[in-house]
Amino acid sequence: MRHPVFRSLWIATLISNTGTWMQNVGAAWLMISLTPSPLTVALVQAATSLPVFLVGLPAGALADLVDRRRFLILTQAWMLAAAAILGILAILNLITPAILLGLTFAVGLGAAMNSPAWQATIPELAPKSELRNAITLNGVSINIARAVGPALGGVVIAAAGVGFVFLLNAASFVAVLVALFRWKRPPAQNPLAPERLAGAIRSGFRYAIHAPALRAVLIRAAIFTLGASALWGLLPVKINAIHLGAGDYGLLLGCLGLGASTGVFLLPKARRTFSPDVMAAATTTVFALCTLSLALIDNIFLLATTTFAAGMAWITLMSALNTAAQAAVPAWVRGRALSFYLLMFQGGLAGGSAVWGWVAGRSGVAWSLALAAAFLIIGLLPALRYKLAAAEGLDQTPTMHWPAPELVVVPRPDDGPVLISVEYRVHPESTSDFVAAMNELRPVRLRDGATSWELYQDTAEPGRHVEMFVVESWSEHLRQHERITAEDRKLEDRIRRYHIGSLPPIVHHLLASQPRGARR
Repeated sequence: MRHPVFRSLWIATLISNTGTWMQNVGAAWLMISLTPSPLTVALVQAATSLPVFLVGLPAGALADLVDRRRFLILTQAWMLAAAAILGILAILNLITPAILLGLTFAVGLGAAMNSPAWQATIPELAPKSELRNAITLNGVSINIARAVGPALGGVVIAAAGVGFVFLLNAASFVAVLVALFRWKRPPAQNPLAPERLAGAIRSGFRYAIHAPALRAVLIRAAIFTLGASALWGLLPVKINAIHLGAGDYGLLLGCLGLGASTGVFLLPKARRTFSPDVMAAATTTVFALCTLSLALIDNIFLLATTTFAAGMAWITLMSALNTAAQAAVPAWVRGRALSFYLLMFQGGLAGGSAVWGWVAGRSGVAWSLALAAAFLIIGLLPALRYKLAAAEGLDQTPTMHWPAPELVVVPRPDDGPVLISVEYRVHPESTSDFVAAMNELRPVRLRDGATSWELYQDTAEPGRHVEMFVVESWSEHLRQHERITAEDRKLEDRIRRYHIGSLPPIVHHLLASQPRGARR
């Protein structure tokens, strides 16, 4: 909070998140007054969540391709306009169910486009040594808003009407816009032409598939949210089953938010004491016990204690997952990686809520919560293989140490595909160690842009090995030069130790003789 840009954007985002939760309450309340259809009322939540699945990946790609500050300004202005129109129409009594769903979808679309860019911006606002705290505070902002927004929205609806809730949400975006305009972000310097959107999405998929540290975070996030969604989704059902009222539901939501806000003060000491995987296992166990307690307890005060503990466990694990996701990727692909993370997170919550709701409808809410608690405990088994600590200490700084290709014929940016071969000379007795090290290099090549990779051994000359990988275009290969990190260089240096001779490994760049269009 000592950093002015982070502080101003954090405060503005807290205001905006609160306005968003106020709008969610207002939209649901307004739809109930417009139509008695349960399906139409349920579509309000669908209109809020669906945009994440429709535009999440393109939004992550755009966050990496364009100036993030300008992109955030555009998305915030879009949400401001949609919320303002919704508020004005509500005050004038011109709202229909179709209009409400359409404008709710428009606000959700802006939020889905905004989220990856905002998450990817956090490392720019605080030094690396304080990144964990910055990410945790971002989560605290969301949880405070989740606790305060619905209650505040209910008060405003009772006092002034639902239209003013929408207008207050529109005004909340002004705070973010002011903070973004005051942020003087230095422009990015890159002599290469930016990637096309489709190519950027493909490269994001390649990175997610071939980066072990990121893949571990995505798998852990999906498993946890699938189980944890039961507590969030079945809490109102539990309240109704034990004949408590809306005020009690608001109290328990407030305890969840308060627990998350309190947990942030315990995180620094916990991080100094425990590894990310130990913290994740402990907090998952606590959340599972809270979910089981929710199934067994009917007393409102004990339920409040349970949800408070669940909030603390939630923010601790969310901080560990988000920090690992940020640390696992370099800057060039951060927006795309975080869009995958958000998709896993939202998909786990949405899919899990449907599954546990279906179970509750057939076996009862207590059995559904108990099974979800068991699922959370069983879900710790993949943690033995997919460790969050894999992202700890990775140096993702680009090194730019590859020499520029020596060219007589200069390819055009879209020429390709390009075949790159690297020829090594290795002592025969070192072959097995060399091949093992090269197999570690394979996912790095595929992750950074190669569409295929192979290592060949010369049958006539056993010490001669040729690495060959294909990249779809010349410009994509030049981007590979920019994507190699300090962590990758350590691996390359280890491989070079097996190379013998006074000259370095020989590199060739071979361009396809036929243009891609002619081959088609």
